[in-house]
Amino acid sequence: VDITHALGGTYTIRAGSGLFRVNPGDADALGKEVVQSAEEQGGDVTTERVHEALKNVYDPEIPVNIVDLGLVYDTAVEPTDDGAKVDVKMTLTAQGCGMGPSIAADAQNKILALGGVEEADVEIVWDPPWHQSMISEE
Repeated sequence: VDITHALGGTYTIRAGSGLFRVNPGDADALGKEVVQSAEEQGGDVTTERVHEALKNVYDPEIPVNIVDLGLVYDTAVEPTDDGAKVDVKMTLTAQGCGMGPSIAADAQNKILALGGVEEADVEIVWDPPWHQSMISEE
């Protein structure tokens, strides 16, 4: 097993016939320390805070976060009685990407870890199709 990259708390490994993602809670299976992420405290839930959280979500094949890759198309923050509801529309670099549900779940978990977020929905969309010019120049 080779670790191809460790970014945003997750690991991408190459084993046997392909690449696989290892979630932060399973890092000990790789001989790594399991680090519990602390919930971000304070402040209103804003699009900017959500995007900062999403910068810790990485495409498992490309060591670039989903925000800088241009995969996040829309972010809506709606106040609720107990905090905020966040809806994100994102895409993938290819429609055949088998990691889509895993990336979306990672994004949802990062959003839910923000203080003040009560609900988060991450939807994968295909329109407009992603292309390399959407990558941030940062």
